[in-house]
Amino acid sequence: MANDIRICDECNHIKMKSILPKLLKMAPDAEIKTGCISYCGPCGKRPFVYINGRYISAPTEDEVIAKAQAFVKQPVAKG
Repeated sequence: MANDIRICDECNHIKMKSILPKLLKMAPDAEIKTGCISYCGPCGKRPFVYINGRYISAPTEDEVIAKAQAFVKQPVAKG
C-alpha cells in the first residue's frame, strides 16, 4: 500500500523545491499530492505535511519531515 502524502503549494513555510525530494527519499512509493487542502490556520503558522491521514506540523521543514517519518507505511515483503 502506497503512502498518501499531501502538501500545500500555497504554504509560506515550506519550499516545494526542497521538500519534495526529502519526502520521496523518506517514502519512495508515496503518492504525493500538492495543492491547497483547506488547512489554512496551521498552514499559516508552521510547516506541515498530511501523511496517511495525519496532519504533522513542526517549527521547521526538516523537523516536520523527521516527525512524519513515524507515520510512513513500510512496504510489505512478498515471499
